[in-house]
Amino acid sequence: MWYMKFSFFFIFLFLSIQSFSQEEIRIEKDVKVGLVLSGGGAKGYAHVGVLKVLEENGIRVDYIAGTSMGAIIGALYASGYSAQELDSLIHVHDFSTLTKDEVPREAYSFYQKENKGKYAISLPMNKWKIGLPKSISKGQNIFNLLSQLTEHVHQVEDFSKLPIPFFCIATDLETGEEVVLDRGFLPEAIRASSSFPSVYTPVEIDGRMLVDGGIADNYPIELLKAKGVDYIIGVNVQGKLRDRDELNSAPEILMQVAGYQMYEGMEKKIEMTDLYLRPKVSEYRNFSFEATNELIKAGEDVAKSHLVEIKNLARRQNIEIKKNLSKVDLLVDKEEIRVTEIVITGNDNYTDNYCLDKLNIEVGEVVSQENFIKGIETLSATGNFESIQYRFLRVDQGIKVEIKLRESKIVNYIRFGAHYDQLYKTGILVNLTMKHPLFKNDFLSADLIIGDNIRYNIDYFRDNGDNYSYGLNSRFDQFKMDIFIEGLEEDGPNSGIKTPVKYSDRSTQFYVQTTFKDKFALRVGAEFKDLKAFTNVIVDGENVKEYFENGGYGILFAKVSYDSYDADYFPKNGFFLEVNYINYLVSFYSVSDFNPFAQVYGNIGYAYTFFDKLTFHLFGAAGVTIESNVNGVHDYILGGNNENFVNTFVKFYGYDVAALNASSFAKTGLTIRYEIFKNNHVSFTGNFAEVDDTLWENLNFFQNVRSGYAVGYGLKTLIGPIQLQYSWTPDTAQGLWYINVGFWF
Repeated sequence: MWYMKFSFFFIFLFLSIQSFSQEEIRIEKDVKVGLVLSGGGAKGYAHVGVLKVLEENGIRVDYIAGTSMGAIIGALYASGYSAQELDSLIHVHDFSTLTKDEVPREAYSFYQKENKGKYAISLPMNKWKIGLPKSISKGQNIFNLLSQLTEHVHQVEDFSKLPIPFFCIATDLETGEEVVLDRGFLPEAIRASSSFPSVYTPVEIDGRMLVDGGIADNYPIELLKAKGVDYIIGVNVQGKLRDRDELNSAPEILMQVAGYQMYEGMEKKIEMTDLYLRPKVSEYRNFSFEATNELIKAGEDVAKSHLVEIKNLARRQNIEIKKNLSKVDLLVDKEEIRVTEIVITGNDNYTDNYCLDKLNIEVGEVVSQENFIKGIETLSATGNFESIQYRFLRVDQGIKVEIKLRESKIVNYIRFGAHYDQLYKTGILVNLTMKHPLFKNDFLSADLIIGDNIRYNIDYFRDNGDNYSYGLNSRFDQFKMDIFIEGLEEDGPNSGIKTPVKYSDRSTQFYVQTTFKDKFALRVGAEFKDLKAFTNVIVDGENVKEYFENGGYGILFAKVSYDSYDADYFPKNGFFLEVNYINYLVSFYSVSDFNPFAQVYGNIGYAYTFFDKLTFHLFGAAGVTIESNVNGVHDYILGGNNENFVNTFVKFYGYDVAALNASSFAKTGLTIRYEIFKNNHVSFTGNFAEVDDTLWENLNFFQNVRSGYAVGYGLKTLIGPIQLQYSWTPDTAQGLWYINVGFWF
């Protein structure tokens, strides 16, 4: 039997050697897989579906090349995200919204909150020649997201050192040359690769202005082949040339032009591809971001239709797949970063303190990820920078933050607006804005309103953020109103007539201001005011002006403001408070005797929305006059619904302009507003007021309450809100219609 044992031994030895030999052969024949992902806008979501199927079936990707949206998806996968995580990310983040570069209202400065909601059109001026904006979007929100998602690899400057080696393609805007981006700052590279002309501004890297790589090479398979991969999987989601009836926008026309070169040589590229996947996405457009599920499924479907090839390929890969670390594992810090150093470059016309105040970060403090992004949004909201890039670098004690700014080369703008209401009538607004005309951080803005009532408003402001800022303002307001004037007829002191009164205010003020996080502001200053109010009467057969006020005043003033409303018009959430102190110290000329007096008045509001549709907006206002005010023109004057009243005019529904007046008042009210569909609102308002000279002296509230109500319809448009309201009061039988079109100014 010994020979049988000996035979089994040799058989076992032979099989072991054979198995070892086969294992050696399998390892030697391991297949390196390259993945090329084309551009195609939203259709690139199909790449995620393909990656999910590849992952599920054990494919190890060894190199990734991408263009445009293919660069974005490819870079995130290469930096450590799994296909399932990418699926979750694109469901959470709406790229169509990000493209608009919108920032929340809280990110704007106090000056912007007061003034930005006036202009419907803004055009750049280069050497005093009016031009057009470079693009729809600066791409800042896209960059913020990409930078946030790749924070864990900010220190990786050689993209071949990423968890999966990667490169992407961009196009030199000046020469049209293909530019390979395989080094540098990853978010910057993929932002450049996806910078489609007219949609996003170009990205400057190493002195070259770069735009979407799809223009030069939308399917960079030749370059990927040169990286030494054995097998290439290519996913092509680029569209096709469209008929004339389908070319309905500038981006679509540009995409068509770019497509001439995209499709050239595509057949040869397909022949070089070992597994060519063409998801069925032709029915979708480059901006069909709402079709997320359908596009991902299209990628899954095309990959599953080649499941046999995919599984066979997986069997030929024998080196263990590297774990795709999730972002949670790779973050510099999961929730917060400790800032040990801040380096800012590119801010030639804006001081470091200005930038740091906007960012709201200091060396040595711990900053949450959320608050850091809010700081970037605040800096972006200034409109002073074409791009804001940041990266986090790990150092011994925390994180070094590098911020690279690229200031906008356009410093002059011309802006336009239009408005109609029943008091100021028609008005066309023309604005000239000049940035840093004298010093760093400053700007000059000049409004001229042409129409039924010519007006102007000139602002010079040096914005030093949370430090003391200062400004100079000069404005001129005028309008006509019909008011009831007692004693203009001979029937007695209690009689009178309704007569047209011309009201004008020319004021110049200098002020100092400090803010806290662009929500709270304190302003103090001095003002010269020239105030006129008169009516035309017939005296001895001649038309003469009878003045109720014709005086010049020296004033000291202070204003405290808090504003967290989420919108300029139709706010859904937030709180507003403004308290003014006005001290009339001296009169240079007046039609009546003058005694120094002061006024304290303020406004308050709170908005809260239920179910994202139903808004309750509480509001109130109050004012008191300190010392004797002998001229009724300085009284608080209630009535009408205008948003741009001057001085002591106060909006009050149910009454016409200047229907109520006294030296003291208190008002409260509630607006219930419902958004019936996007940007369309119906509303009901009730407001109540006490208007009495001795209101605050005797605290005689609820003695003679006036009430007014209004129902209305409001619509947000590109030129501003359009509002139609009907108001009434139980005190009279008269109803009033209010019509307003366009931004208020």
